[in-house]
Amino acid sequence: MTARPLSARPSTVRTPVALGGRTWPRRVAALWRSSLQFRTVSITVVLSGLAILLVGVYMSVSIGNDLFQSRLNQVLLESNRATAAAQGILDSSDAADRVQVQALLGSARTLITATSSSRLIAVLRVPGQEASSVTPQDSSTFGESTDVISPQLRAAVRENAGEQFWQSVTLSNEDGQQYPGIVVGSQISVPVAGRYELYIGYSLQEAEGTLLFVQRTLGIAAVALMLLIGAVTWIVVRFVVTPIRVAAETSQRLASGDLAVRIPEKGEDVIATLARSFNGMADSLQSQIKKLADLSEVQQRFVSDVSHELRTPLTTIRLAGSVLYDQRASFPPATERTAELLHTQVERFELLLSDLLEISRYDAGSVQVEAEPTNLVHLAEDAIDSMRSLAESKGTELRLVAPGGHLNAEVDPRRIRRILHNLIGNAIEHGESKPVIVSVDSNATAVALSVRDFGLGMTDADVAHVFDRFWRADPSRQRTIGGTGLGLAISLEDAAVHGGWLQVWSSPGQGSCFRLTLPRRSSGTLTESPLPLPPVDELPDELPLVDELPDDVLPDLQFDGNTQGGPHV
Repeated sequence: MTARPLSARPSTVRTPVALGGRTWPRRVAALWRSSLQFRTVSITVVLSGLAILLVGVYMSVSIGNDLFQSRLNQVLLESNRATAAAQGILDSSDAADRVQVQALLGSARTLITATSSSRLIAVLRVPGQEASSVTPQDSSTFGESTDVISPQLRAAVRENAGEQFWQSVTLSNEDGQQYPGIVVGSQISVPVAGRYELYIGYSLQEAEGTLLFVQRTLGIAAVALMLLIGAVTWIVVRFVVTPIRVAAETSQRLASGDLAVRIPEKGEDVIATLARSFNGMADSLQSQIKKLADLSEVQQRFVSDVSHELRTPLTTIRLAGSVLYDQRASFPPATERTAELLHTQVERFELLLSDLLEISRYDAGSVQVEAEPTNLVHLAEDAIDSMRSLAESKGTELRLVAPGGHLNAEVDPRRIRRILHNLIGNAIEHGESKPVIVSVDSNATAVALSVRDFGLGMTDADVAHVFDRFWRADPSRQRTIGGTGLGLAISLEDAAVHGGWLQVWSSPGQGSCFRLTLPRRSSGTLTESPLPLPPVDELPDELPLVDELPDDVLPDLQFDGNTQGGPHV
């Protein structure tokens, strides 16, 4: 008897629940970014897990298919043998009345149960036959599961006598528990009564249990294998990463200035070769740095010694020049002009020596800041007063703007005053007789001073070199205040030693603005400046000159953290 499958009747579909993945803590993310060992082990375990998952799924599907096919072949064989035995009993009977036919059919069902080892049997009369008084009623032991015999299966059995048809179904027991099964259908012929459909149900619980056991075993083996792979990878990577970690730590210490640190050299492998190469590089680097440090120290000492040694003859020359300068009115015009030039150049030479000494102190790292609480408005006013005669000679107005706020700061007044002198002098020199605005403002953590002129300005290329030593924006321009070319370089060093910023903005034809930002506490750090840069381009003509202010304005101003805006000074 030929057996043919039918499409499975739709049954309950179990949708797997997707587990929502939680975001990893920041600690794990930081460990992922910083630890090569953790990252390598994680990638190895994940990739191994994917491979094991694919192999496990394939094995599970293959074993499931094999179990089902084996059980199906067994079911079809048993069903075919049971159907043949039942038909043999029916064919050998000479039953003629209803009672005999009913008893004969009961004997056939008993034989089918014994032969097929299944208690789920249904005998249904084929529709369309002429009814008679001896026709037995339909019978079924499927119980509530009778509806698993689908119309498609019944139609196939009715239309193809002598063939077997099977269908995968979901069966239920008395407790309502569902389990997979197979229903096999065929036709039998009952004497006198006619043709009947015979359906035998088989349970696949045993095969399902075997499959679940195999899947659990594969799952446990997969987890154990992943843990084993992770442990082995961790140990192997540790042997490789540890020398790399030592090399990274050593390079960090070397970069931080510990030139004597070296990597331990062990063995003859690649890591040992790396260690030897690294140590050789460190030795060479230490030697070169020592040579450069010695050369720099010699240069600094030379500049300092020369500056000191020149002071004695310079003092003598200055005294002699002062005598000649004081008596210049009695000299002929050419000699008088020579005495004036000698006096001017000696003063400039003395300033140059002072600046060279200051630069050499910064280069030698021997500068000490004598910080004290200082009101920067008063400091700016003193600097403006000291530069007033120069400003008047150039036709330049000096203006001071102080909106208010936290104006006191812990600074070295001498160095900040020197910065202001340099910035205001440069603004007067290059301001083209236009007003120069000195602004002071502050917040809770910083105080800022800016010097704004509206002169020629500078290009971006000039701005990039404005703090270089002995650099001039326009070498052909006549210098009227006797600068040495080191003023802005020293100012930048003075700002840096306070932990502050000295920044510049400039544009051709719009002038320049130098901004000094300092922390209010000597140990503070800067995050922002109270004054904008680029500055506000409007020229505040309504602001008064410093000499127009009453003498008691500044002392009476109350500068505190709650001031919003403030008076114009």
